[in-house]
Amino acid sequence: MTTLQTPPTPAAADPRRPAAPAPTARRVRAAAGLAGRYLLLALVFALTVGPFLWQLSTSLKGNGERVFGYPPQLLPAHPTLHHYAEVLDTVPVLRYAGNSLVVALGSVLTNCLLGSMAGYALARMKFRGRGLAAGIFLATMIIPFESIMVSEFLVARSLHLTDTLLGVMLPGAASGLSVMLMRNAFRRLPAEVEEAAILDGAGEWTRFRRIALPSVRGTLAAVAIFSFVFSWDDFLWPLVSLSDQGKYTLTVGIQYLSGTFTNDQRVIAAGTMMAVVPLLALFFALQRFFFRGVGEGAVKG
Repeated sequence: MTTLQTPPTPAAADPRRPAAPAPTARRVRAAAGLAGRYLLLALVFALTVGPFLWQLSTSLKGNGERVFGYPPQLLPAHPTLHHYAEVLDTVPVLRYAGNSLVVALGSVLTNCLLGSMAGYALARMKFRGRGLAAGIFLATMIIPFESIMVSEFLVARSLHLTDTLLGVMLPGAASGLSVMLMRNAFRRLPAEVEEAAILDGAGEWTRFRRIALPSVRGTLAAVAIFSFVFSWDDFLWPLVSLSDQGKYTLTVGIQYLSGTFTNDQRVIAAGTMMAVVPLLALFFALQRFFFRGVGEGAVKG
């Protein structure tokens, strides 16, 4: 005698459990979230890149085109490079750029050398007061320059370094940011490699030069970029310490375009672009080292 098996009845739904959202509602929410993220990215892009694009557009506009008007015109109707030539005729841009390059390269060399040495000492060497020294370097990163500018000027004057490019470079020769980036990069290195070198008889300087330093090349590139950008963009300290126009840096020299020699916003924008182009070229040339270096030497407490 055969028995008929009845199919199992589905379990009754729990009335206290909320119903699963419909697939359409999930897709709508996902699309709304994606649109919100892209809208936020577009806003950040407009705030960060928008002023640069506007200055570039202004520098390329002809004399007959409006700079300020409504609606704003981003693309020039008749692009021209005449304003860049006018900047070269108005101020000695090449001399100012050469002065800025000397100061910036000097800052890069000193920050990479002194920052790496100080960072290695704080990360790998044991001495009394190491934690206090690291805290002091970290504290210098939040001290505004304006609060110590007078003291630095008095020190530079006592050393007869005012109105010299060396005096412009020295205050940024070794920044706290460079030291802390290198310190944290060296702390990430495995101790086993250095211990093997110690067993082979390698001294402190040999381990720093042949083992530690080649392992943090990415952080060195990041330090170099930061040092170059900060030194190239510096305006206040060169303005205070320099009085000889022949020794002006590019940022100080370009500011004379505004109101002193011309009131044309197109010429001023062209001068600004000429000061920014070297920074862009440096960043795009070293960007792969820069992002790797920031990850190597991320500042931690």
